[in-house]
Amino acid sequence: MAWVTDLHPTKSELDACVQCGLCLPHCPTFRLTGLETASPRGRLAAMSAVSHGLAEVDQEFADVVGFCLQCRACEPVCPGLVPFGRAMEGARAEVAAQVPDPRRARRHRLLRRVLVSRSWRRSLTAGAALAQRARLGGVMPGPLRLGLRGLRRLPMRPPEVLGGTWEPSGPVRATAALLAGCVMEPWFDPVHRAVIELLTLGGYRVTVPSGQTCCGALAAHDGAAQLARELAEVNRAAFRSFDLIVADAAGCSAHLKEYEHWTDGGEQVASRARDAVEVVAALIDEGLLRRRQPTGDLVAVQDPCHLRHAQRLVEAPRKIVDAAGYSVVDLDEGGFCCGAAGLYSLVQPEASARLGAAKAEQVAKSGARIVASANPGCEMQLRSHLDQSITIAHPIELYANAIRPELVGR
Repeated sequence: MAWVTDLHPTKSELDACVQCGLCLPHCPTFRLTGLETASPRGRLAAMSAVSHGLAEVDQEFADVVGFCLQCRACEPVCPGLVPFGRAMEGARAEVAAQVPDPRRARRHRLLRRVLVSRSWRRSLTAGAALAQRARLGGVMPGPLRLGLRGLRRLPMRPPEVLGGTWEPSGPVRATAALLAGCVMEPWFDPVHRAVIELLTLGGYRVTVPSGQTCCGALAAHDGAAQLARELAEVNRAAFRSFDLIVADAAGCSAHLKEYEHWTDGGEQVASRARDAVEVVAALIDEGLLRRRQPTGDLVAVQDPCHLRHAQRLVEAPRKIVDAAGYSVVDLDEGGFCCGAAGLYSLVQPEASARLGAAKAEQVAKSGARIVASANPGCEMQLRSHLDQSITIAHPIELYANAIRPELVGR
């Protein structure tokens, strides 16, 4: 057998695939290329060949699994319930362990610095903010230019939420820990503030534990298994005493819910992890957060893959947008991937750009001038491809802004 790590795709995971092909029309990379090796079925066949000793973990195998977005659109339609995301993370860990690649090695070294060190992230944020103010986007190479275009207007010194605690005005129903996140903390502070305001309005005590770190999703998806495990272990300890663990980035909440794969006792995190949209939607259902009168304004809801496919949360963001008084516009029934996919836009820029352009076209056809997206990578991908006059925000941010006088007046 050619596997060398304990994360490799297991026999039961691979045997669950019956090669029916129902996943094919739902796979973005298969739709782009028409190639069997660019489909979930083809990738699982490659993993099975390795598992049975018929193939090796080599550059060809690395290319097959490396082209995958890990959007997991195949999972909801799979009759065999193949845990494709888990198998793909294991396959990527095997590639990282067995196939030398200087670019990936450099990427993983950079990931370790950026994901572990807040000072690194804040320095990068300051540099990006300077580039925005100097209008350097036009002279940067393609990926950096698109990346800078996709960013919100960044502060030179991001506000701090780490270590803070916010109390509700009435009785405490539960204590929620908020994941600060490697990207959300320096670049999306308004989303954090909106989540904190709404959860405290709904009766939660909200704490942002200072001992936490990045959730590890970016590392896990790129095969940096040891780093993903280290980060998961830090967070398991940091979040051990809270009733809920809330993340307001879909990729982060999906990863937290699968921590049992990454650290001993990780199921204790997974069982308490929630995406912020499901918590806020529940508060709306309970009547603890009010509904705003309809405005008639259209909001196109973009479904992050790790919200829709990995967590099966489809109604929650729409409920929040509707409660904010907007008319919900669906972009496509299947929630087709926008092409952001963590680091995918860096390692597969051509495929990412094609998918981003297709998603931007869907938004343009919808007629909406506001887009709701519950994941930072998706928001940045949309902003880099859409007209800059279109507003892109987290659904919770849209809702909080819609009822802001109520929040301010508490």
